[in-house]
Amino acid sequence: MQEFGTYFEKINRLLASVDEKKLKDAVEIIKSTSDDGGKLIFIGNGGSAAMSSHLSVDFTKACGIRSINFNEADLITCFANDYGYENWCKEALSAYADQDDLVILISSSGNSQNILNAAKYCRDRNICFLTFTGFLANNPLNGLGSLNFHVDSTCYNFIEMVHHIWLVGLVDHIAEVEVFAE
Repeated sequence: MQEFGTYFEKINRLLASVDEKKLKDAVEIIKSTSDDGGKLIFIGNGGSAAMSSHLSVDFTKACGIRSINFNEADLITCFANDYGYENWCKEALSAYADQDDLVILISSSGNSQNILNAAKYCRDRNICFLTFTGFLANNPLNGLGSLNFHVDSTCYNFIEMVHHIWLVGLVDHIAEVEVFAE
C-alpha cells in the first residue's frame, strides 16, 4: 500500500501540469465576459456539479462577476423529464444563456452526453465556452472549447480536485488574494 506522501505527490504533479498561459487567457476571457455584461454559467454532473455550485458563488462574491449554475433539482428533473437527460443542459442553456455569457463545462471523462450537447449548443450559437476534462486526452469534449483544460489521470478524485484548484485559482487571481497581490 502506498503512503499518503505518494498520493499528494501525484496530485501536485497534476496540478503543476497546467499551462499557465492558458490560465491567464482564461482570466482575460472571464474579465472580458464580465466587462461586456455577460455572466458565467457553470455546468457539471455529480462532483463537477457540486464544484459548479461552489465556483458560481465564489466568482459572484469574491470577484463581483455574475455567475450561475444549473444545480436546482426541479430544473434538472423538469428539463430531463421533458427533453431527455442527454438534452437537459442544452435546454437550460437555451433558457438562461445570453450571447455575451461564458459557459464553463466540467466533465471528468469528457464523455457525458448532456455536457457534449451543451458544448454543441454553444458552438452552434457562438457562445464562448471553456472545458475541463480528464481521462483520455482525446475524449470527445476536450478540444471543443475556446480553452480546454485536461487532467491526465483516470482517477476521479484526482481529476475533480485538480479542476477545482485550477478554477479556484482563477477566482483568487481575479480577486487578487494575497498570493497574487504581492
